[in-house]
Amino acid sequence: MSDRDNDALLRQLGLAVRRMGAQGVLSSAAMARRFGLHPTDLEVLDLIFLRETVTAGELATATGLTSGSVTALVDRLAARGYVTRRRDETDRRRMLISVVRAATAPIEAAFEPRRVAMHALWSSYDDETLRAVTDFLTRSTELLVRYTEDVAAPAETGTIRGAAEPG
Repeated sequence: MSDRDNDALLRQLGLAVRRMGAQGVLSSAAMARRFGLHPTDLEVLDLIFLRETVTAGELATATGLTSGSVTALVDRLAARGYVTRRRDETDRRRMLISVVRAATAPIEAAFEPRRVAMHALWSSYDDETLRAVTDFLTRSTELLVRYTEDVAAPAETGTIRGAAEPG
């Protein structure tokens, strides 16, 4: 493959990832509206779900929100019964936040048709391709995590840790 073909393919990939990201945001916002949630609240609820148990500090780092904003967000989720807070047994100053599965079951059910459709699509790929896609998504997500942390931090260098230097 020539450099020109590779550049065109990389541009197509970049656009496809941007479209998928934008559509993910729009899809999540639509689902949040269905349940009377703010889109950020639904995304944070998903982060808690994926990690099983988190602290408010971990959520602040993951989202770039201030500690006060995270506290208000967790208060809203707790008031709706979606999460619980309990003291950390090893450090009584820390609060551990967990999802209440029974309360989030209707949200999970609403996402089920999408999950089934995605599973059907992904099943059409061979194992080698699935491993490559999983690696791509994992590494891209890790880069986005670092990017989010860097953007949320006070501006210093304007560089993103782990990003490739322009060449």
